[in-house]
Amino acid sequence: MRSLWLLLGLGLLALCHVQASEEEELDLDNLDISDIDENLDEYLSLLEEKAKVSPPDRKGPEALIHNRFSMQIKDVERENEIASKLAAVQHNLLNPVVEVDPCETMPCGAGRICQMKDNETPECVCIPECPNELDTRRHVCTNTNETWPSDCSVYQQRCWCDSADPRCTNADNAHMHIDYYGACHEPRTCDGEDLKDFPRRMRDWLFNVMRDLAERDELTEHYMQMELEAETNNSRRWSNAAVWKWCDLDGDTDRSVSRHELFPIRAPLVSLEHCIAPFLESCDPNKDHRITLVEWGACLELDADDLIERCDEVQRAHPQLG
Repeated sequence: MRSLWLLLGLGLLALCHVQASEEEELDLDNLDISDIDENLDEYLSLLEEKAKVSPPDRKGPEALIHNRFSMQIKDVERENEIASKLAAVQHNLLNPVVEVDPCETMPCGAGRICQMKDNETPECVCIPECPNELDTRRHVCTNTNETWPSDCSVYQQRCWCDSADPRCTNADNAHMHIDYYGACHEPRTCDGEDLKDFPRRMRDWLFNVMRDLAERDELTEHYMQMELEAETNNSRRWSNAAVWKWCDLDGDTDRSVSRHELFPIRAPLVSLEHCIAPFLESCDPNKDHRITLVEWGACLELDADDLIERCDEVQRAHPQLG
């Protein structure tokens, strides 16, 4: 009899608990999914399938577990989405897309600038406008003994004449080059013994400049070795200095030096050596406005084969000069 009453009591308690579960909403924050038996993997998979259906009349613990599981799925999806965006941002930071200006790799030379043609193709055009120089120290004197407002105006005029632009004032200006900075002065005549002795003075000047640069440690390693050889071997004294300066002037490494490339050697000597201009003119016997290594050697009264051998050694030591 006592057991009967105990069974009835337990039944009533279970009935009350079921009713309370249906009428009251459980606290989702206090529900710990980990409390569910780990062996219920199949039950959780079933709930995941049911989540796709999501019937509106689901109630009780089944609805609670269903809702909580759905929230976890959404959280994982959200985390994956954020992780993908962060990965994309990191990739862009580590691998930025750099837009290269085609004109940056388009050398145009003096008197020209690079512009985009039809916003597609880079091309070199003459400088459209030069600054208005009021300072007379900016004036330059050309090989025609004509004073120009600036080096820019000389290069611009040369470009116009070279490209048959109507703004060209004289067709010969296509080969015009700067003789020295400053207004032109009355040139001194160089003839007779002065011109005959100039190659020797030029050879000595080249060697002295090379030695001064070596003492200031401003030569490359190979040129430093050439200078040391010139100091200790008189047969190499002038040829090494001549090859060093010629290779130094040959900026485009085409085995010839243009009048424009001669400017660094001509300009500082004009006021000191009145024979420099006629000397350099004599170095271009075919009047093609370029001086080859053989012509350079002939002007300096040096053996051409020796200079070519020296030049080959320089280019092997400096492949970028080949």
